[in-house]
Amino acid sequence: MQPDFWNDKRPAGVPSDIDRGAYKSVIEVFERSCKKFADRPAFSNMGVTLTYADLERHSAAFAGYLQSQTDLVPGDRIAVQMPNVLQYPIAVFGAMRAGLIVVNTNPLYTPREMRHQFQDSGARALVYLNMFGQKVQEVLGDTDIQYLIEAKMGDLMPTAKGWLVNTVVDKVKKLVPAYDLPQAISFKSALHLGRGQSIKPLDVSLDDIAVLQYTGGTTGLAKGAMLTHGNLVANMQQARACLGQLAADGQPLLREGQEVMIAPLPLYHIYAFTANCMCMMVTGNHNVLITNPRDIKGFIKELKNWRFSALLGLNTLFVALMEHPDFKTLDFSTLKLTNSGGTALVKATAERWEQITGCRITEGYGLTETSPVACTNPYGSGSRIGSVGMPVPGTSLKVINDEGVEQPLGERGELCIKGPQVMKGYWRKPEASAEVLDAEGWFKSGDIAVIDPDGFVRIVDRKKDMIIVSGFNVYPNEIEDVVMAHPNVASCAVIGVPDERSGEAVKLFVVAREAGISVEELKAYCKENFTAYKVPKQIVLRDSLPMSPVGKILRRELRDIA
Repeated sequence: MQPDFWNDKRPAGVPSDIDRGAYKSVIEVFERSCKKFADRPAFSNMGVTLTYADLERHSAAFAGYLQSQTDLVPGDRIAVQMPNVLQYPIAVFGAMRAGLIVVNTNPLYTPREMRHQFQDSGARALVYLNMFGQKVQEVLGDTDIQYLIEAKMGDLMPTAKGWLVNTVVDKVKKLVPAYDLPQAISFKSALHLGRGQSIKPLDVSLDDIAVLQYTGGTTGLAKGAMLTHGNLVANMQQARACLGQLAADGQPLLREGQEVMIAPLPLYHIYAFTANCMCMMVTGNHNVLITNPRDIKGFIKELKNWRFSALLGLNTLFVALMEHPDFKTLDFSTLKLTNSGGTALVKATAERWEQITGCRITEGYGLTETSPVACTNPYGSGSRIGSVGMPVPGTSLKVINDEGVEQPLGERGELCIKGPQVMKGYWRKPEASAEVLDAEGWFKSGDIAVIDPDGFVRIVDRKKDMIIVSGFNVYPNEIEDVVMAHPNVASCAVIGVPDERSGEAVKLFVVAREAGISVEELKAYCKENFTAYKVPKQIVLRDSLPMSPVGKILRRELRDIA
């Protein structure tokens, strides 16, 4: 369906399209916002708040360091491997202002996963938190990384408090395993060296790559989605347009410079990156970064410090918060936006959240390849549980059958997306790009959907075998390839199974070789090789696996018995 099909179906205040020429790059968005909202708070974390002026000053220093103290040139890749800490936005926007391409990296990746991403991207620099230094040391020799910038939790705190925090993290809690990286420069030193350096002008266009965001796509090893400045700016504008929906008082839901958004989802994930680093920034609003959202008690304690108006989350997080007795004691009188994405929202979760907080959860849909927002529900009473809403402004959708023929309204088929937020392609993988992007710019999502006559979209199935655990994509092929490398594993298969907390969980079936293997051994092996959300929650030893006549393991039969 063309975008105009939805023109009369969107809420008041939401336009049918965006001004695609409003900005020339992410850098322009950043610099204009920092000037316009200079005195407003931009990011807070662990008792420290950076204003937009602070953010501009620190990121300029980081860009100055990169341009004056290294031989990195525009287009080079810099990996950023940090949780939600204040150094993250400084490093990312500083790197972009220096002309570098940001490679967002999950800090919980195992050395195997880090090695693949650094090698594939060709990253020449890495910004990391010191508690991950041991893993950096392990993989460094297998990469092209020449420059290491090491951050510590207390970097941006007052001197005495910063020293105390770093001492507690390292010496008391022993959260920093021993490592030796003498070539690394501290984040604070990088800012010091870059301060006062003039940033060399750049000729950046909307077609230039801003971020390599890694995703498995459909199967196999992670691929780098090339997200351009145009992709990110467009999706920022699309999300902002939806947040322009008029409230009961006739004012936009999202007011410039007046909102406080709680940010527990990792900024290195494209969902939070677009929402917090892009959309909240262009509107001059305040992001409160939650470094460890798994610490629910600490999370709730932090929430008590703020009169927050928005919260970004997913089903797993909502459930964990509501299960804690202190959650109900919070003041929700200012909360008006709760956004859910990354994984399907469970109806019971949504109903309970609204009952406790008085705020209805708004569910959307997107993929890494679409920067990520493709659809979102109206806010408030117009939000429909079980639907992902309507396409964001300027976006076309269609569903096709296996022959590529577009299906009528109400019929299911593979959801295809076309819009300015659709990626340029996969980094250095033209064949993989051609599999999902056609000549007209339609992206095949791999998800089975229905577009209802009233314009709402429902995701009803997944064409591929991808598993979504707490909003993170898990690809069975990757798990199976690694498990098969164990000398005592003869064959294996992975499926996704429903899980009350994480939406889905990984279930691993294994046929052992003659020497045998235990479930405990397999668990330990998986924990060594996978980040936590990829580790199988269930492991089953079997004598055999169901196979087709040509020897293909039949995952569907395993699902039937799971």
